[in-house]
Amino acid sequence: MVLDLNKLAHLIAVAEEGGFTRAARRLHLSQQALSTSIRALEREVGVDLLDRSGAKLTVLPAGEALIADARLLHGAARSALLRARRIGRGEPEMLRIGHTPAVAGDEVTALLHRVHDAKPDLSTQVNQRYPGELTEQLIAGELDLGLCRGMEPEPGLSRATLAHHRLRVAVPAGHRFARRESVEFGELTDETIVMWGRPGRSGYTDLLIAHCRRAGFEPVVRRNPIQGTPPVTAVQGGDDVALVTAPAGPSLGGAVQVVDLLPPTFAPLHALWPANTLSPAREDFLSAAAEH
Repeated sequence: MVLDLNKLAHLIAVAEEGGFTRAARRLHLSQQALSTSIRALEREVGVDLLDRSGAKLTVLPAGEALIADARLLHGAARSALLRARRIGRGEPEMLRIGHTPAVAGDEVTALLHRVHDAKPDLSTQVNQRYPGELTEQLIAGELDLGLCRGMEPEPGLSRATLAHHRLRVAVPAGHRFARRESVEFGELTDETIVMWGRPGRSGYTDLLIAHCRRAGFEPVVRRNPIQGTPPVTAVQGGDDVALVTAPAGPSLGGAVQVVDLLPPTFAPLHALWPANTLSPAREDFLSAAAEH
C-alpha cells in the first residue's frame, strides 16, 4: 500500500490549523471534501488519527507519528521533483545552504572559499536561518544543507562535524579583561555571560554551559535580546561577556575586544542535511569542508 501525499498534506494542514474550518480554507477545499479525505486516510492506515469527540480537535499519537513522517516524505518528494526538473533542463545543481547565527558570516565565507578551492564548479546559495527555521526547511526540502553548532538532528536528518573552532571571550572595550592577552576559563565565574538561546532549548547554549561547568562554575547567563546578529555584537555597549569563535583582537571598530581563553576550548561546527535525499553537490561540499 502506498500513502497518498495529498491526503498526508491534508492531515498536516488540519493539525497545524487546529481544525477543519481553517485547514479547508488554507487548502481551498470544502470542509466536507477535507473530512472525507481524512476519513479515507484513517481507513487506509487502519487506526484513528484525530480525536473529534471534544470541543477541540486533538491529534492522536498515531496521527502525530504519521505527520512527522509525512513531513519527511513531502520534503523528499519536493527534492526529487526539483532534482528531476534540473537534470531534465540541463541546469547545474545549486546547493542551498542555511546557517544559524552561531556560525558567523565570515566563518561561512572562509568555509565556502575552502570548498570552492577544492570544487571550483560548485554553486552555492547561502542564507541565515534561526535553528527552528533551519530544521523545518531542511525537512521540507527547501534547504540542502545546514551549518550550526550543537544542534541535535531531528528524525530524518543526518549530522556531521566539519570543524572545531576555538572559543574566546568577547568583552566591551572598557572591561577589565580588555587589555589582557588571555583569560583563564575559571575567571569568568563572576561574569554574566550573554548567550543566544535559552538553556534547555538551545543545543549551543547547553554546550557552552557544559564547558563552564567543566571549568568548575555554574555560569550566570543572560539571553541576548537582539537575535540574529554576529556573536561579538552581544557585548557592545554593556558590561557582560560572551563566548565567541571570532579571532583575538579588536572588533566592531574597537568597541569590543576578543581575548584568548585558556585552556584552549573548542566549539564544533556541524552540518545537517536530509538523510533520504540525493545531492552530488552536497556530497562534494561535505568532502571538501571536513577537517583533515
